[in-house]
Amino acid sequence: MNEKLTEEEVNVRLEQVGSWAIEEGGKWIARKYRFPSFMDSIGFVGEVARIAEELNHHPMISIDYRMVTLRLTSWSAGGLTKLDFASAQRYDAAYTVFGQ
Repeated sequence: MNEKLTEEEVNVRLEQVGSWAIEEGGKWIARKYRFPSFMDSIGFVGEVARIAEELNHHPMISIDYRMVTLRLTSWSAGGLTKLDFASAQRYDAAYTVFGQ
């Protein structure tokens, strides 16, 4: 899961996680999540941390009141890997519990 994906592979996987966007020329994927309250956003960040520890793959996290931004890349591969997209899917699933 740690092999860098080609641009074509990234585009195919991006369709599967439609709310995520490419950043910095394909080095990162990112998504902003909005929450009903600050405490919901913090609960989500706690779940993101739990998932990140389980996968041993940690996102960049930015908290801005009721909005959380996650950014993913695989430093060891020098870009995006399958693990980034698997992580994105897990975070999206967690959002259904804490957000919307």
